Amino acid sequence: MKKLSKKTLNKSYLSWFYGNLTCFSQEHMQTFGYLCAMLPVVEELYDKKEDQKKALQTYTAFFNTEPQIGSLVVGMTAGMEEAKANGQPIDGDAINGIRAGLMGPLAGIGDSLIVGTLIPILLGIGLGLSADGSPLGAIFYIVVWNLLMWFGMRFAFDKGYSLGGKAVEILVGEQAQAVRDSILMVGTVVIGAVAASWINITTALPLPGGGMLQATLDGIFPKMLSAATVFFCWWLMTKKNISPTAVMGLLVIIAFAGVLIGFFDPGLSY
Repeated sequence: MKKLSKKTLNKSYLSWFYGNLTCFSQEHMQTFGYLCAMLPVVEELYDKKEDQKKALQTYTAFFNTEPQIGSLVVGMTAGMEEAKANGQPIDGDAINGIRAGLMGPLAGIGDSLIVGTLIPILLGIGLGLSADGSPLGAIFYIVVWNLLMWFGMRFAFDKGYSLGGKAVEILVGEQAQAVRDSILMVGTVVIGAVAASWINITTALPLPGGGMLQATLDGIFPKMLSAATVFFCWWLMTKKNISPTAVMGLLVIIAFAGVLIGFFDPGLSY
């Protein structure tokens, strides 16, 4: 029976801790950081290079979450990969489904607890300690933040790894499909909420008989243009296999043309 060594788990954790934003870009975000973290795991579990390449293909899919809380996902997939290497009925699609389903909800939790709560609290204490120009506040923040992140991320990673094997039982049992669908549904809801909150596209085009097109659209379906843009981008990337970078470039062209013809109004004065 194959078992990941403590040395390999430490290497995987350190790769994520120091390199979760490796080769970060708007197209891939944390994909390559995740891939680096899984590399020692795959190398120890599979002897043949072809098996290693096949296993690593699972982790080339897009991934982005809150890095600290996200260590839970890395540890979990390490445990699942270990179970997969031991012949458990689980495949790369199942692992990717868990990754995709958890990254959104965990990003929301991590951003709220860490970025929105913990960091402001630590900074507030640090600013108070440095009110008279003392360097103590900066030292406090650097030391406390790094200690909390080191032990917190390690705790999440280890818990994820221990859950990985148990997750296999859930994923291949009688209710496996329901569990996987539920996780994916939660992720989809979070993505939908983010799109509704952060994407706001309106038109400044007047109607021939008076009034504004935007007011008419709002009466039919609020944020119709925003929803149409999301679906348009989804269609381009999933159905036409256009890269996210090319899609962003196309959106810039559409926005520029829309401003020229008066469909969009950026509210700028020259």
